[in-house]
Formats: sequence, C-alpha cells, structure tokens
Amino acid sequence: MKKILSPSSMGTDAATLLLRLFFGGMFVYFGYGKIAMYNEILPQFGDIIGIGSELSFHLVIFSEFVCGLLILLGLVTRLSVIPVFITMIVAYFIAHGQDDFQAKMPAFIFMVLCIPVFILGSGRYSLDYLIFKPKKNNS
Repeated sequence: MKKILSPSSMGTDAATLLLRLFFGGMFVYFGYGKIAMYNEILPQFGDIIGIGSELSFHLVIFSEFVCGLLILLGLVTRLSVIPVFITMIVAYFIAHGQDDFQAKMPAFIFMVLCIPVFILGSGRYSLDYLIFKPKKNNS
C-alpha cells in the first residue's frame, strides 16, 4: 500500500514501454489501414500543405506506419517521433482546423503524447537500449 501512495515512480522503464507500445501500435494500425486502402484513400486525400496530394499521403504513411513501427520497437524513438508530431500538428491545425474539437481530438491527443514519448525516449526495454547500451565504467 505504501508503494501505491508513494510519489516516486513504480517503474519508469515499464511505463515507457507501455506508452511506446500503445503509441507506436496505434500509428502502425492507422498507417497500415492507409496502405491497405491506398487506392481508395489517395483520390480523396487533399493537398493540404501544397506539396501535392500523393506526396502528402506518402509522408503520412511514412510517419504513421514506418515511424510508428520504429517507436513500437524502440529504435531511434526520439527521431521517429518528430515526423509523427509534425503530422499531428498538420492534422490538428490544418486538415481538421475548421472541425469542432470532438473531430480533431484524436490528433490533439496524439500530438500531446508525442511530448512524453520524446522526453522519455525508448527506455530500457527497447532495441535502442540493446544497440546503444550504456557501457559500464570499469575504473
């Protein structure tokens, strides 16, 4: 009971893992949906930032699917969250800018969640940790 009431963390690495799995998993899910329905979605996808609808759609797929997968695995997590953050900014302020908050709330939630994912990084339970594991100082 003391541990539950304590203000100290019960496991930052475990919490980081759960956040990363949820966050990355959701983006892989959304990105895969866009890949699977590519031919149906592309004609409806607007050119909302002025670079062409096809390039915009490819960037969204890269951000959601590829970067989501990297975040899910904990591989270059901080770098991978940047395209996701940019995509959510565009979704919230431009693509859904005129919509009511209810319609753009998912983009807002994911945009805000980018911040703790970036701050926490990938944590101990990640490919980053396995690859870039801190060396023990033998002095």
